[in-house]
Amino acid sequence: MRYSFMPLVGSAIIASLLVSHRIALASEDLAVAPLPGLPESSSFLPATEEPQILKLNLTKRQVTIFRSGKAFKSYPVAVGKDGWGTPVGEHEIKTMYRNPPWKNPFKGGVIPGGDPANPLGKRWIGFWTDDKNWIGFHGTPNRGSVGQAASHGCVRMYNEDVEELYELVKIGTPVIVHR
Repeated sequence: MRYSFMPLVGSAIIASLLVSHRIALASEDLAVAPLPGLPESSSFLPATEEPQILKLNLTKRQVTIFRSGKAFKSYPVAVGKDGWGTPVGEHEIKTMYRNPPWKNPFKGGVIPGGDPANPLGKRWIGFWTDDKNWIGFHGTPNRGSVGQAASHGCVRMYNEDVEELYELVKIGTPVIVHR
C-alpha cells in the first residue's frame, strides 16, 4: 500500500498520514518517512563491506542478496498486486527502522511497533519514494500473503526473514527490481 507515516518518538509524536486517493486501501503495506531533525535511520547497523546488491524478481516473488556478484541468500516475498505494482528499476535503500509503528489511515488508531498485529511486522527497509509515498521491504503478520501478488506495492516478508535481511544490508545498498 502506498501511503506515508512518520515513526513515533515515545508516545509524544504521531505524524500525519498521506493516503493514495485512488481507492480505499487495506492496511497491509505502508511507508515510512523520517522525522525532521532526527537521524534518518539505523544506517550504523553492521553489514558487509563486500560489494552487495539486492535483486527482487517479481515473477519468482523472491529477493536475493548478491555479494561480490554471487548469490548469497534468497527469501520469498509478496509483491504488488495488479494495479499496484512494485516499482521496477534501479533503486537503493533509503530508510531502515526497527519495530515501526503503524497508523490506521481510516480509523486513526496507532498499532505500536512490536505489536503482533502491526501490519508492518518487525522491520522496515524503504527503497523507493516519490516524496509522498514509500515502498519498501517489511514484515507481515499475514504469513499466507508471502509468495503472492498481494500488496499495494510494498514487499512483504516473513518477520524472521526481514529481521535477518535488515542486519545484512545498509543505507545505500542498491535494489534492482525486475520481472
